Amino acid sequence: MKPITRISTRGYYDLLTGKTLKNNSYYLYPKKDFKKLIDSKELTIMIHGLRNDNAGAIAKVVLAKNRLRKLGYSYPVIGYSYDSNTTGAHLIKYAKRSLSVGQKIAKKNGKNLGKFIEDFKSENPNIKIRLMGHSLGTQVILSTLEYLAKKKKNFGIVEGVYFFGASITEEIPSSKKYGKILQNIVNKKIVNHYAPTDEVLKWADSEKHVKGPLGLNGSIGKPVAKYSQKLVRPKNHRFASYAQVLNNFP
Repeated sequence: MKPITRISTRGYYDLLTGKTLKNNSYYLYPKKDFKKLIDSKELTIMIHGLRNDNAGAIAKVVLAKNRLRKLGYSYPVIGYSYDSNTTGAHLIKYAKRSLSVGQKIAKKNGKNLGKFIEDFKSENPNIKIRLMGHSLGTQVILSTLEYLAKKKKNFGIVEGVYFFGASITEEIPSSKKYGKILQNIVNKKIVNHYAPTDEVLKWADSEKHVKGPLGLNGSIGKPVAKYSQKLVRPKNHRFASYAQVLNNFP
């Protein structure tokens, strides 16, 4: 089986505390695949959620790849693999702690993924880069855009952003700070697939782990012009379920 092409920061952050262990930006696997990607017109990067080890991260890329192929998308789909399998995430009594460590790690990864996008675009300035994020992966995307927004030359550097079961909060697309970042850094569109039936987001909301997740009821306020949202009915919170109800891309 051909290895799944991915950008990785596995082992860069402590799974119990979120502390930074390595200051490298990222590593590419397999490296030779990225040389082939340089000439692509487009590239989509899939970013997984909490409780995914390396195998879980790979599985999400395969799901995204297969679904996008079915929808007629012919460009490369690769993965972004980060330390989201935080200690105790599967146990209710540690849920809050492991989620907050996960959020901390996801936020720190914004710099890592942002750096990859800058590096890759400098080698191929015309490539269109799209970001798909599921659950905690939406936080990685938001922090990536925030990192990229620090430089004016990065305006419009990301072609499109696609959220599924987003665990970031509902006011973000209309907030002064983040709304502006979304509008400036994303060239074409930000699409949020939200599901009022999502049991994990409902639980996170009622337990106040995430106050008003964007993926549950969509955004509040007046979102920026490039933002739109779609009401979807996945079977559950898993990315496999969201992939099934995705009916067009990009």
